Amino acid sequence: MENYILEMKNISKKFSHIKALDKVNLKVSKGEIHALCGENGAGKSTLMKILSGVYPHKTYDGDIIINGEIKKFHSVRDSEKAHISIIYQELALVRDITVAENIFLGKLKAKCGIVNWNKIYAESKNILDEMEISINLSKNVKDIGIGQQQLIEIAKALILNSDILILDEPTAALTKNETKILMNILMGLKSKGVTCILITHKLDEVFDISDRISILRDGSIVSSFKTSETNENEIIKHMVGRELTQRYPNSTRICKESKFKVSNFSFVDHNENTLVSDINFEVRSGEIVGISGLMGAGRTELISSIFGFMKGKSKGDIYLDGKKINIKCPKDAINFGIAMLNEDRKQYGLILEQSISNNISISSLSLFSTLGVLNKDKEYKDTVLYSEEIGVKAPSVSAKVSTLSGGNQQKVLLARCLMTKPKVLFLDEPTRGIDVGAKYEIYVLMNKLASEGTSIIMISSELPEIIGMSDRVLVMREGKIVAQFQKDEVDQEKIMTKSAGGE
Repeated sequence: MENYILEMKNISKKFSHIKALDKVNLKVSKGEIHALCGENGAGKSTLMKILSGVYPHKTYDGDIIINGEIKKFHSVRDSEKAHISIIYQELALVRDITVAENIFLGKLKAKCGIVNWNKIYAESKNILDEMEISINLSKNVKDIGIGQQQLIEIAKALILNSDILILDEPTAALTKNETKILMNILMGLKSKGVTCILITHKLDEVFDISDRISILRDGSIVSSFKTSETNENEIIKHMVGRELTQRYPNSTRICKESKFKVSNFSFVDHNENTLVSDINFEVRSGEIVGISGLMGAGRTELISSIFGFMKGKSKGDIYLDGKKINIKCPKDAINFGIAMLNEDRKQYGLILEQSISNNISISSLSLFSTLGVLNKDKEYKDTVLYSEEIGVKAPSVSAKVSTLSGGNQQKVLLARCLMTKPKVLFLDEPTRGIDVGAKYEIYVLMNKLASEGTSIIMISSELPEIIGMSDRVLVMREGKIVAQFQKDEVDQEKIMTKSAGGE
């Protein structure tokens, strides 16, 4: 008989009148790595929030069974007491305290009101040593990279000595090397008998590390496989409910005259660090230009500084339709017809507790204002049109953005960009953390915009995406553009060689 550490039986949950989960049954064996796949909005995160106590007992129907015993979690604390930990895609760290303090956040023990900080730092070092990673424990979290922050979240969970570890998109912001470190950590935990439930849209990771795969679609488990007995195409078919014969849509774009040009551009931040130096490139009307490079190469810094988003000093010239323009802040860029989708949609993009409508219209309020008075009816009608065009799945545009899946949140930001009617569109990691079906929809939209004459500059850490969607590829290293490839001459090996400093 199979030794199941976890069984979730007939789990159902509704949000208002929307059924998020419908009689879900999930079984996970002790010591396995179990991948949970599905499109955005399929119910993966909702199911795991039930397991981790975020959604307490009686807010859902069905049973959670741990080691044969029915559990009724009324809080996250109850779940942690049952040795279950969850690591969310959106980090839950306090930026203004140290790494060590974050690792023990909520778990500090004081004797006579005094915390033994030497012990805290020693135990934090032990857990990081066990993970085989080196992070300065005395640094504030805000002063370390996003990849290291993700590894700190894992360290927080390991301090609890969890039997079941849930990871929701843990590698979305990690470099290739950091992802490899994480995968090694998970394999080490597996060897110690820890059970891992992994939610990820990166199917290569699923096949590299998981033992079994369960697939959710529209709130129900539609299939479950041993990883060794299936393949990517079969998983995608079950996820989207149809054959997805190609990952990138065909296009027959004709790229015309130069639309956007950057000449001798450099940027120095407020700490006098040179982030990008001597940048020269142009984008033609209807062209998609991909920017590739390793983490820290300066890709985000380049488009953010051009857009006026970063504080510091820039020099060089920017031209739009052959005319020199001066951008001092994002409002200037938007007024010139430049829009930007930021890579961190939660921190810099969305107002989570505001409605979909408000989030879409916020960059275009002048379209709905007369003498400072906002026409709410027109705003609502127009945001409905853009929401429907992009394909945002929600009960209405009055719903809070925080209630949407990651893919639908990304679509809201795209709708915001499109409402400004941009001539040039900057996309920084446009498909990070979203599923293959939603990715394809965004690719189709990108091709449509390009065919209508919009110039698109896309940053992506996924080389297949860069190659599949770009007419030209620029490669950055150490704040400079070091190579340029046409679509018909580029491949992953060439990009990686130039990214790493090879010839």
